[in-house]
This record gives sequence, structure tokens and C-alpha cells, in this order.
Amino acid sequence: MKYETVIGLEVHIELATESKIFCSCSAKFGGEQNDHVCPACCGMPGMLPVVNKRVVDLGMTAGMMLNCKINRTTTFDKKSYYYPDLPCSYQTTQWFAPVCVNGAVEIETSKGKKTIRIKQIHMEEDAGKLVHDDWTDTSLVDFNRTSVPLIEIVSQPDLSSAEEVVAYLERLRTLLRFAKVSDCRMEQGSMRCDVNLSIRPEGSDKLGVRTEMKNMNSISAITRAIDYEVARHIDALENGTEELVQETRRWDDIKGKSYSMRNKETAGDYRYFPDPNIMPVVIDDAWYQRICDSLPELPELKKQRYITELGLSEYDAEQLTQSRAFCDCFEDAYAVCGMAKEAANWLISDCYNILNKKQQTADMLRISGKALGELIKLVAEDKVSRGNAKKILSVMFEQDIDPLAYATENGFIVSNDTGAIEETIQRIVAADPKSVADYKSGKEKALMALFGKCMKELKGNCNPQVLREMLLKCIENA
Repeated sequence: MKYETVIGLEVHIELATESKIFCSCSAKFGGEQNDHVCPACCGMPGMLPVVNKRVVDLGMTAGMMLNCKINRTTTFDKKSYYYPDLPCSYQTTQWFAPVCVNGAVEIETSKGKKTIRIKQIHMEEDAGKLVHDDWTDTSLVDFNRTSVPLIEIVSQPDLSSAEEVVAYLERLRTLLRFAKVSDCRMEQGSMRCDVNLSIRPEGSDKLGVRTEMKNMNSISAITRAIDYEVARHIDALENGTEELVQETRRWDDIKGKSYSMRNKETAGDYRYFPDPNIMPVVIDDAWYQRICDSLPELPELKKQRYITELGLSEYDAEQLTQSRAFCDCFEDAYAVCGMAKEAANWLISDCYNILNKKQQTADMLRISGKALGELIKLVAEDKVSRGNAKKILSVMFEQDIDPLAYATENGFIVSNDTGAIEETIQRIVAADPKSVADYKSGKEKALMALFGKCMKELKGNCNPQVLREMLLKCIENA
């Protein structure tokens, strides 16, 4: 019998806010354990939550990027369950009136394009983190992550393969990074998902027994887990190896297997009820319009504009539009230097190489696009050599500098003093008669050796073409 896979995702996105959702504690990743906590996010009696307006801004932004309807009145609710990293024994979330509903995103796989419907996006607080120490057989709780603001993007069960899941997650990540909703760094937990999966006979409209795999935070692990679960479900249906039950499972990426954690809860188990301490959030026309006006140009539209209006190749445009930070820097640099191809080359090649060495992503680019444009102009006008410009670019990653002022102060301005250049050439040629003889006998590499010595002596501060012409003339007369 042929089967089809039915998958729905619950994707948790940590929002790019400075503070937590209901208090002023820092929401930044890292820090000493239990350093970013206060009585409010620790669940102390008598502490009342105050909604962080920036969280609502980002929730609305995410919804608009994913073509959702925005609920103009949205409320918070209590989701009751006990776990050691949840100090209140309930999570403040949204159930009855989430901020966004009825969205959709389009993905593309080897089978073509497909629309994935989004049921809702709701705002909620994160739980803390349990740290298990097998050596001492203890578990410790870090509450730094408690009340860090999240949105949960709940899809309809429209996905049918690991390939589609990966395409969907990558599309979400691109859109949300572009809108600066989140950095979506799965390795830090700012993007993670629960995979709900079932199997049914091909052509059937009846859903099979559903299992959920919690807190998946890497694309490779998600792919392997889906493939494993599909095989497990089919084996159970065809060979009776086990009875499938609705449950929550844990994925062990090292062993390549999933393990049962607990029976899957239903909505009734969580005893949702409106949070009496948080008033409904009413989104008026002015607030709604402000978020609409702040939305970025979609990456695919930006890519097409770079190709048609600026003359970039499809490859260059594709590379730039992988990152909002790269796009912003490119556009600022182009506005200054007026050379789209050069600006793209510097970002895609030189800037990306520096980021790689720093083990940083493209979205972590922080250099000034205006300063990069000024640097490109200096090279184009033969005021600074390409090699020295790379040195200046490295400094720009460490501090905010004016490229022209820095080049002047550090002796990087190309010299037009032909007398000094000629003196250097004569000294190098006189000191290396073998290379001169080798070049005259037809060995082209000997000329490059002499050229390199001259350029090194001059610290790159001369026009390469002028240097080459003067060097050839000097060799001829030697």
C-alpha cells in the first residue's frame, strides 16, 4: 500500500527585543545563569505583568510578512501545566484571540511551488532551561530564558515531506530575518520547531495517529527525524511492530532514533483561561499603519530590482538578498559610489570572507555602507590600492572610521611622486641582476618578482600600471 505523510509545524521564534515580554529584564542570549531575572519573571506572588509593546510590533510584523490577518483586539491567556523550569506553573500565551490568523507562504521544492497555510501566530513567553548533570545526577534550573518573548507560528497540516519542511523553515527564516523580527539562529535556540506527523493511505482524507517531536533546532536533525518517523509509522501499520498512539517523542540525533516522552496533551489538559492581569491589546488604525509602513521590500522583489535596474547578475543579486544587512549595506554603498557591481563584489567577496573568519553570519554585518562606498571610490579613483583598501576594510569591521582620513593618516594614499617610484625601481633592479637577465631571456615570472619587490618597498602606494611601465623602461635600459 502507498502512504502519504501529513505534517504540521509549530515554529517558535525568539523575538529581537532588548527586554522580556512582561518585565524589563534583558532578553539577550547568554550571560551568567539566573543573572537576567527579577521577581516578575521568577513568578513571585504579587508581581503583575506589563506587556512589552515592541513584542506586539514584531508579532504584527511577522504576521504581515506571512500574509496573515491581524486581530485588532488581541488577548493573553494562561496555559496551565507543571514543569520545573516554569516557575508560575502556567505559561502566559494566546489561545482565544491570537495576534495573527489565516496566513500563507509559498515554498518551492523539486516538485514545484506549493502554498502552506498558516493557522495562527500567537505571542507567548518562553520557559526556563533545565541543565542536567549526569556526573552528579542533578538537574539545575536557569531562569534567564523565562519570559523571553516568542511568537509561535502554527501551520495547517499542509506539508508532506522533509524537503517541504526544510523549504518552509528556510522561507520563514528569510522573511523574518529580512523584517528584523528575529535572527532565527537555530544553534542558539531563537528558532526551533515542534513537528506533528502522521501517515495515511494515499488518497485518504482521514488523518492517522499523530505524534509530535518537540524542540527541534537544526535542519539536519529535523530531516532525519521526519524520515525516521515516517519509516516507523509505516512499519507499524504494515507489520504490526508496535501500536501507534498519540504522543510526544524526543529525537536523539546521535542515535538517530526517537523515544516516547509522554502522552500527547489536548487543549483541555492545559485548562486555558483568560489572564485577568493583562488587559486586551487594542491595535488602532495609526498603530496598524505604522507597522504596515515599516515592512521591508520582499527579498524576491529586491533581487529582481537589483537585476533589472542596477544591472547585477542573478548570482550577485541572489547572494545579496540572502541577508537584510547585506542589502542595506549594499544600497548605502551604491548611493555613495554609484558602482553597483563593485559594491556587490566587495560585499560578496571581501566582507563575507572577513565574516567567515570571525565565525559570523551575513546578518551580523555592522560596517557602515556609506563608509564602504567611500572606500570603493578611493580605489576607483586610484587614490588607494586594492590591497591597502582590504586592510582598511578589516579595520572598518573593528571601529567606525572615515576611509579617506584613515588612509591619509596611515600612509595608504597612492603616491604620484614618479621620482620616488623611479628611485625605488632603480634600487630594486640594481640589487637583482639575475631577475633582470631572466626576464630579458624570456622568463615572464622574473618581471613579476621584480614588480612584487617594488610594490612591497612602496607599500602598495602607487598605481600598478604606472609602476609596470616604469619598471619595464628601467629594465630595458639596464
